[in-house]
Amino acid sequence: MSDVNAVPTAGFDSFGLHSDILRAVADQGYTQPTPIQAQAIPIVLAGRDVMGAAQTGTGKTASFSLPIIQRLLAHASTSTSPARHPVRALILTPTRELADQVADNVRGYAQHTALRSTVVFGGVDMRAQEAELRRGVEILIATPGRLLDHVQQRTVDLGQVQILVLDEADRMLDMGFLPDLQRILNLLPKSRQTLLFSATFSGEIKKLAASYLRDPVTIEVARRNATAENVQQVVYEVAEDDKRAAVVQLLRERDLKQVIVFVNSKIGASRLARQLERDGVVTAAIHGDKSQAERMQALEAFKQGGIAALVATDVAARGLDIAELPGVINYDLPYNPEDYVHRIGRTGRAGASGEAISLCAPDERKHLVEIEKLIKRDIPRGQLQLTRTSAYHERDGEERRNGRSGSFERRPPRSTRPRHVAPEDEIFYKPYEPAPAKEDEAADVKATSEPASPKPPKRQLAALLGGVPLKTPRD
Repeated sequence: MSDVNAVPTAGFDSFGLHSDILRAVADQGYTQPTPIQAQAIPIVLAGRDVMGAAQTGTGKTASFSLPIIQRLLAHASTSTSPARHPVRALILTPTRELADQVADNVRGYAQHTALRSTVVFGGVDMRAQEAELRRGVEILIATPGRLLDHVQQRTVDLGQVQILVLDEADRMLDMGFLPDLQRILNLLPKSRQTLLFSATFSGEIKKLAASYLRDPVTIEVARRNATAENVQQVVYEVAEDDKRAAVVQLLRERDLKQVIVFVNSKIGASRLARQLERDGVVTAAIHGDKSQAERMQALEAFKQGGIAALVATDVAARGLDIAELPGVINYDLPYNPEDYVHRIGRTGRAGASGEAISLCAPDERKHLVEIEKLIKRDIPRGQLQLTRTSAYHERDGEERRNGRSGSFERRPPRSTRPRHVAPEDEIFYKPYEPAPAKEDEAADVKATSEPASPKPPKRQLAALLGGVPLKTPRD
């Protein structure tokens, strides 16, 4: 593998891009390429395979989508025939959110050309996607599972793919997509250009590159697994039970208008979102159990500023591109230290500043050690004096909703609540006294020595069961 170190300082017009592409870039408000774009675009235009590593938020998507559009312009056609619009570029992403984001960028960059693009991912009805594919598209963005669904339904043909992009490939491997990737790669022409982009390089990624890339150019514009310098990181060591109060207090003290709060489990995300709502924080949760419509609705509301705290699992760590997001909070430290890099990469994007706040319970310190080992730096510790102003976070009390009015009723602490006491029965406190002997005791002893009757009399059976039946005419 060869390395590239020179970083051109010229603008986008120095790459030889078509005027329609340059106009679209200007429409997006970009004037100067980022380091990853400056290095990758000329190499992709030259047809070389690429392994690109850069911190999230540095413009990886444009570094491969702009040269792809340029290379496919020769095949652009205004014909309505689907045969004139075969899939020539395939971009694979690990998550639906990232696929949707990449698709938005590709549409924006190709808006002044005749090239068609679409995106397919799971969680939504396939029929609309099938209609788009049958109409014909040159650029297809997809998640692996849904793409294979379309392959099985014969709604897509990958036999003319010239360029393959594996975006966030390390995440695809973490999510277990390697078998799906191998099936897809077997469907593609061998004579193709392959581009692999990721925020981190692991041993598994290098193995994948060795198997499917041909003499790739390696581009690393930052130290491997590094975090952005414009993101201020801090860790607060708090008890697990105090984390929720800490989130509410941090939002108020830091005046964070919007924040993504990362948790490790789907159940934890839903629970925390409900609790923060009760604390007066406008909140939504996104995780794998949410339908795609719910996730997209929550993301759109968050992007529009209608939600202050988006509680998410790592399904949102890749692919969320929120303009000028002030910060992220790690409510739970991630089990995989590389996920920390991707989580905090949601803030401080495109050169903006951001805050990355982590809450560390005593049993999470081992995860913190692994994170600092990965990023090769110590994360500063902060001091947080909890004021416990949250109406819903008091160790000795709890509230319940009072009817539908939205008001709340304070319940006394558990230790002071009146307990229901059953009425006392004197029989439980009297010492045991044997019953007086009966006059016919000998007869009773004789009776007990005989075999038991197969069916005891009704009144005797009822007495054993705790009561005596009413007399009937038979009695």
